[in-house]
Amino acid sequence: LSGFVETLQTLPLDAEERGRYLQMMAQQASRMQNVVHDLLVLSRLEGSPPPGMSEWFELRSLMQRCEDDARALSSLLTKNAQPHRLTFPSSDLFGPEDALAGSETELQSALSNLISNAVRYTPPGGAITVTWHCRDDGRAVFSVQDTGPGIAPEHIPRLTERFYRVDRSRSRETGGTGLGLAIVKHVLQRHGATLEIASVLGLGSTFSVTFPASRVRVRVRVATAA
Repeated sequence: LSGFVETLQTLPLDAEERGRYLQMMAQQASRMQNVVHDLLVLSRLEGSPPPGMSEWFELRSLMQRCEDDARALSSLLTKNAQPHRLTFPSSDLFGPEDALAGSETELQSALSNLISNAVRYTPPGGAITVTWHCRDDGRAVFSVQDTGPGIAPEHIPRLTERFYRVDRSRSRETGGTGLGLAIVKHVLQRHGATLEIASVLGLGSTFSVTFPASRVRVRVRVATAA
């Protein structure tokens, strides 16, 4: 920004050149603002006590908001190209009593981040599949699977480090700060949840979040004979 300001102050630029420099300054200022915002979020997460067990919120509404955000982002990114194939759990899967305990704002941000990453890194026409299922031991698993470029094995253990980037040029294109997965990790840790990442180069990636049984409340499903 200082360099751009000095250029504008010292060089006789025409209106078109000044407009181009001002646009670049605005882009860099926005990126810096996003980095500062994400660093403040991380600081708040690390400095506050974990969410308690008294606040429960509906899974159905959480999943619907995640889906709405993903479809809006996909529509924006594939405006002049083949749309993504997005698959989400049916709303019929969730009853009004199905819920999670914790911070709704934090968890929606974390889960939406995983989905938006899949949308951003999956080429137009690719598929993103979001699933939710409950295990017999009471735990629940939220998964995001994509058909993007995949991630090399040596990068996977470091993906949740601050500012770690697999492809810096691609990150600049998508406007990422390099802090999204670090925030996701902290949110999940605060809720006793874990993140697992599986990926194959050229075939895509799967990000899976496992919630402890203590934070999951689901209706009793009774299987009936056919």
